[in-house]
Formats: sequence, C-alpha cells, structure tokens
Amino acid sequence: MSTTTLVKDRIEHIDPRRRETLLGYLLVLPSVLLIGAVIIYPLAYNLYLGFTEVPLNPDQSPTWVGFQNYEALIGSSRFWDATINTVVFTVGSTLLATAVGLGVAILFDRTFRGRRLARGLVLLPHVTPIIAVAFAWQFMLDPLWGNLPDLLAWLGLYESEVGLLQSREQALPMAILFDVWRNFPFAFLLFIARLQAIPQSMYEAATIDGAGRVAQFKDIILPELKGTILIAILLRFVWEFNAFEPVWLLTRNLETLPIYAYKSAFSTYDQGLGAAIAVMLFLFQLVMVAGYMRFVGEDEL
Repeated sequence: MSTTTLVKDRIEHIDPRRRETLLGYLLVLPSVLLIGAVIIYPLAYNLYLGFTEVPLNPDQSPTWVGFQNYEALIGSSRFWDATINTVVFTVGSTLLATAVGLGVAILFDRTFRGRRLARGLVLLPHVTPIIAVAFAWQFMLDPLWGNLPDLLAWLGLYESEVGLLQSREQALPMAILFDVWRNFPFAFLLFIARLQAIPQSMYEAATIDGAGRVAQFKDIILPELKGTILIAILLRFVWEFNAFEPVWLLTRNLETLPIYAYKSAFSTYDQGLGAAIAVMLFLFQLVMVAGYMRFVGEDEL
C-alpha cells in the first residue's frame, strides 16, 4: 500500500467534524504565516532592539542593556516634549478634520448643479501626492515669498519676524492646519455615504412637525451619524499618532514621537533608542485606544 493511499484511509476514518476543523486550520495557516512574517516578527524584533545597544558595525551583534534605553527616555525632556507635540497634533488634527469633514458633507448632501464635480474637487487634497502639496504650503507660508503671512499680518494675527514654520510655537498649529486640509476628505467620504442612507421621509416628517435645520441636525443627523463619527475619530487618531510625512515634509522645526524615533535610529544611529521610542509610541496608542473604547463602548462602534 502506497503512502498516499494510507494517508487517504486515515483521513477518511477521521470524524467529519474534526475533519472540518482540520481543514479550517489548514486554510487559515497561510494567512497566519504571512501575518507572522510581515507584522509579528518585525514587532518582536523591534521590541528586542529596544533592550539593546546596536553597534554600527554590521558584523557585531547587539549588546543587551536591559531597560537603559527606556530609563534614558523617561528622564529626557526631549522625549516628553515630543510626546506633548504628538498628542496636541493628534487631537487637534483628528477633531478638526472630523468636524470639517462633517460640515462639508452636510453642505453637499443636497441637490445642486455641479454637485458631482464639486464632490470630486473636495477629494483633491487627499489624493494629491503629499510631497507636492507640502512644498506648495511651504511656499505659501514662506515669510519672503508667501502671501499667507502677509494676510495674517494684515488681519493682526501675525506680528512675529520669525517665519510661521521656523519655530515650534507657530509650526505646530501650521502642521495641524495642513493635516486637517489634507485629510478632511476622508471624513467627508464616510459622512456623505452615511447621510445618503438616511431616509428622506425622516426629514419630511421633521419638517411637518415644524423642526428647523438646527433641530434636524440635532435630532436626525447626529444620532444617525454617531457610530460613523466615533469610527472616524478612532481611525484618524491612530493614523495621526503615527503621522510622519505631513510634519517632516512641512517643517523640520517640530518634533513628534515618530520623527524623534526616525532621528534617533537613522540620524544619530542609536537604533536601540529609536526602537524604544517606537515601543513607547505603540504603548501610548494601546492605552489611549483602550481608554477610548472603554469610554465610548464597543456597542457604539
């Protein structure tokens, strides 16, 4: 009897329910191996590097230093400044982008000539290559050639001789403004899709009852969009907390945790410290997302 025949006989004698379970494991196995190779292994290796000092010589192995990198971070004012910048940037960008996206979606949730073209134009900031729009914003904000500083000075909102991107106090709100302009179309797409699913009869009944636009927004739109708003905030929070290119391309005078990790690992070549910063970044997100889920409730998402 051949080996193939023997294997077939053994499989046929297995209980059908166990056979289905075994088939399920075999079908899932390629995905598990792929996730392990692409996600789990890099995470585990980064966690290991955070406890080591990585030499510049590639022929030498990393040296185990324990919690030395994390102790250096906790005692570093630069780390906490970068953390504050990250939190302010994330909260400001997330809330403003969500609010602007909701407002634009409500504005476009009506019939008017050229509505399709207008909706397509709204998506341009999100689909245009970020390096192109970042350079355009740098030009607009330049104190010599840009017209935005002159406009703000004319309005009495800007009097400093330092450029808007040349100091941390001014670069942070400019980075938030740039990120909101670029990413509000994402929230717009989520909200406009949900708004179109609201039955028109609800608006008609509210109008008959004498409800104005404000009452319809409070009693119809907000309850119907509650889950979408919470999901949009959660997704944008995770993405903004890890945002690197919007800040890095716009200004080099604002340091967030992703930028701090990049500089530590690839500018000063302290890859152990860079890995520790990445682990702390992950832990901060984990705690904040868990707190958000607990505060909001899983049933609301």
